[in-house]
Amino acid sequence: MSPGHALRFARRSLYLLLGSCLLFPATACEKGQGPPPQAKKRYVVATDATLVPMSFVNDRNRLDGFEIDLMNEIAKTAGTGVDLVNVEWAGLFGGLLTHKYDMVVSSVTILEERRRKMAFSIPYLRSGLALVVRKETEDVNSIEDAERKFLLVGAQTGTTAYFFLEKYPGIRKKGYQLYGHAIADLIKGEIDAVVGESSGTLYYKNQNREYFEKIKMAGEILTEEYYGIVLRKEDAELLKKINGALARLLENGFVRQLHDKWELGQAAVVPPVMPEDPVGKD
Repeated sequence: MSPGHALRFARRSLYLLLGSCLLFPATACEKGQGPPPQAKKRYVVATDATLVPMSFVNDRNRLDGFEIDLMNEIAKTAGTGVDLVNVEWAGLFGGLLTHKYDMVVSSVTILEERRRKMAFSIPYLRSGLALVVRKETEDVNSIEDAERKFLLVGAQTGTTAYFFLEKYPGIRKKGYQLYGHAIADLIKGEIDAVVGESSGTLYYKNQNREYFEKIKMAGEILTEEYYGIVLRKEDAELLKKINGALARLLENGFVRQLHDKWELGQAAVVPPVMPEDPVGKD
C-alpha cells in the first residue's frame, strides 16, 4: 500500500470510529473516558457507648444498641455512609465543634443552651430523668423527698441529670464519669440515690439482674426530654439530609421497630415527626 493510500485508510477508520461513538455513546467508546462514579460521602459520628441499650460495646467488642442501629439506617436512607466511634461524654461536643466528628448521637437532650452553639435534628425519642434508690429504701418517692432528707445523690457529670440536681440546693451531689459507677456506689451504700436517664435502668433489667434486684425507681419520671442528633450549625445541608431520612423512618415505623427490639418500654416514647426541634422540659 502506498503512503497516500495508507493515510486515506487511517483517516477513514478514524471517521468511522468517531461516528460509532456518537451513535452509540454507551458502548466501549466511552469506557474509561468519563469521571469515575462518586463514592458515598462518609461522616464520622461520635457516641458515648456506655449506656445499654442505647449505645454500648457488645460482647464481640462492637458498637451496638438502639442509636447505633438508628444511625446506620439513617445513613442508608440518606444515601451516605457513617463511621461510628466511641468517645467519652466529656469529649463529644468539643470534638464536634473542632471538626473531629461530623455528628453526635448519644441520648443528647435538646436544650436551649446547647442550641446556641450546635444544631439538632428533629427528635427521635422522648424520654426523661428518673430517681433510683436501693430496693429497701422507704419514704423516698420524689426528688423533693430526696432534698428534704438531705440525701447524697449521684449523677453523670456534664449531663442533664447533673444540671437537674443543681436546682435542688438541699441535695448533696456527687459527680461520676459513668452512670454505671454511680449505680455501683448506690448498691454499696456509698450514696443514697442516683438520677439518670430512665432508659439507663433498662441495662440492669436486661443485662444485670443481680443489680436490678437491688434497686428501684422512686416515683414518676422527673422530666420530659427529647433526644436529637447533634451537628454543627454551619452544616445546614447535612442537617436537612439527616432530618429528611429520620422523618421517613419515624413515619414508616422503623423507629418503632427499634423501640420494640431494644425493649425500651415506658422509659422512652417514639415521638411523632416534629417540624422543629423542641426543648426539653423539667
